[in-house]
Amino acid sequence: MGENQVDDEAFVSLVTNDNYANGALVLGYSLRRVNTTRKLALLVTNQVTAPVRQLLSRVWDYIETVDPLDSGDDANLALLTRPELGITFTKIRCWNLTQYSKCVFLDADTLVLQNCDELFDRRELSAVPDIGWPDCFNSGVFVFEPSRSTYEALLQYAIDHGSFDGGDQGLLNSFFSNWATQDISTHLSFIYNMNSNASYTYAPAHKRFGQDVKIVHFIGPVKPWQCNYSNETGNVYMPSYSSGPAHESSYLRLWWDIYITFVLPNSIIHQVIDQLNLLHLQTEDTNERNFVDAKTAWENGCPDYTGRDRFENIQVKLDEAVQGQNRDAEDVPVLV
Repeated sequence: MGENQVDDEAFVSLVTNDNYANGALVLGYSLRRVNTTRKLALLVTNQVTAPVRQLLSRVWDYIETVDPLDSGDDANLALLTRPELGITFTKIRCWNLTQYSKCVFLDADTLVLQNCDELFDRRELSAVPDIGWPDCFNSGVFVFEPSRSTYEALLQYAIDHGSFDGGDQGLLNSFFSNWATQDISTHLSFIYNMNSNASYTYAPAHKRFGQDVKIVHFIGPVKPWQCNYSNETGNVYMPSYSSGPAHESSYLRLWWDIYITFVLPNSIIHQVIDQLNLLHLQTEDTNERNFVDAKTAWENGCPDYTGRDRFENIQVKLDEAVQGQNRDAEDVPVLV
C-alpha cells in the first residue's frame, strides 16, 4: 500500500465458493500491483473453506463471512442460461460494510490493469453501461456508499419485486432505476469495465483506446481459471477451443502471470493446494473434460499444434503405445 493510504474507503469483492476464490486472489494481487491506496475488503460465504480463506487473507485486508442470498428465480435465470447467477444476490450485502464511507465493487472475474483510485471521486451509483443493453449498467464494477438503510431497502425490494434477470444486475438496475437518465456523471467510461471476450467486437475502438483500459471483465461462463495453461509456452487455451478476439489472449496471459507469480508460491508455502484445487493440478474429472475438448478440436480440424498436440507429444504417445506402457494422456498441465 502507498504512503497516502485511505483507511475509510475500499475496493470490495465477493467469493461464494473455492472456485471463484482463484479469481479473487488474482484480483487482489492485481490491485496491489498497481499500488492502490485503498483498503481491500472481501465478502465470503460459508462455502469458502478455511484454508482458502487463509490464502485470501494474505492479499485482502478485511474478510467478512456472510450468509448467501439466492434469488431462486429459475425462469429468468434460464433466459440468461446462467443458473449459477442466483447466488449473486449476496452481492447486496456489500452495503453493510459501513466501516467504509465509499467503496468500489469489483466482481471476482475482473482484473485491474492500471491504478483506478480516481473512481472514489465518483458518487453512488456510478457504473459502466452494459454492452448488451446500454440503458442498464453492468454490475461487475460500481461505486457505492455503504449504508444499512440502503441494504435493507435493497433486500425489501428483492423480496417484493425480485430481479428481471434473476441475478444482481437486474435487481440493482431496477432499484437504481434513474441511473440511465438522471446524471450523466454516474456513467463511467468503458475503460473501467471492458468486456474481454468475443461479445465485444469493435476492434478499431480497442486499437484506439485499448492502452487506456484500467479494468478488464471476463464476462461469460468460461473464466480465466477454467482455461488451460501451458508452462512451456505461456499460452492460455479456452477449454472449448473457442476463438475470441485477438486482445483477449493478452489479458488472459496477464491473469495467469499474476497467478503464477503471486498466488501459486503462497499456496505452496501454506500447503493448501489440495483444498484450493489449484489450477496447475489435474483431477480425474478435468482429464475427462479436456480429453473431450481435445477430441472435439481434432474433429473440427483445430488441433493444438503449439501445446498438447505438438508432434513430439504425439510421438511420445506412439512410442508408449508400441511399448505397451500405460501412462496419463496429458503431457502439459491441465487446469480446472
